[in-house]
Amino acid sequence: MSGVAVVHASSWGAALVRISPYTFSAIGIAISIGVSVLGAAWGIYITGSSLIGAAIEAPRITSKNLISVIFCEAVAIYGVIVAIILQTKLESVPSSKMYDAESLRAGYAIFASGIIVGFANLVCGLCVGIIGSSCALSDAQNSTLFVKILVIEIFGSALGLFGVIVGIIMSAQATWPTK
Repeated sequence: MSGVAVVHASSWGAALVRISPYTFSAIGIAISIGVSVLGAAWGIYITGSSLIGAAIEAPRITSKNLISVIFCEAVAIYGVIVAIILQTKLESVPSSKMYDAESLRAGYAIFASGIIVGFANLVCGLCVGIIGSSCALSDAQNSTLFVKILVIEIFGSALGLFGVIVGIIMSAQATWPTK
C-alpha cells in the first residue's frame, strides 16, 4: 500500500476518500471568494443604509464615512487574494496517485483553507458593517466620535486579516505527489 488511505466500504470516510482531491480544492477556492464577497456585500449593505439615512440629517458625514464602505470592500479583496494563492497550489497529478494520502491531504488543506478564509471574512464583513453603521450614526450626532469609532472599525477589519493568515498557513500543507 503506497500511502493509500484504508477505510471501511460503508463509512463516511469511504465516501470522502472517493471524492477527487481536485473537487475539494475547487470547492475550497470557491468558498474562499464567494463567502468573502458575501461578507463584504452584507457589510456594505449595513453601512450604506445607515450612511444614507444619517446623511439626510448631517450631509457633511457622507464623504468621510465612505471609509467604512472601503473597509467592507477590502474583505472581498482578501477572499480574491487567497483564492489566487490557493489556485496556484494546484498541480497535475498522475491518475495512479490521485487518491494517495498526499493528494487527499493537499485537497483537504486547500478546502479547509478556503472555508476558514471565507467564513472569517463573512464575520469580518458583518463586524465592519455594523461598526461602520454605528460610526455613521454617531458621527451625524457628534463629529468628535468619528475617529474613536474608526479605530474600533480598524480592529474589526483585522479579523479578516487573521483569517487570511491562518488560511495561508494551512495551505502550506498542500503538497501534491511528484510524478
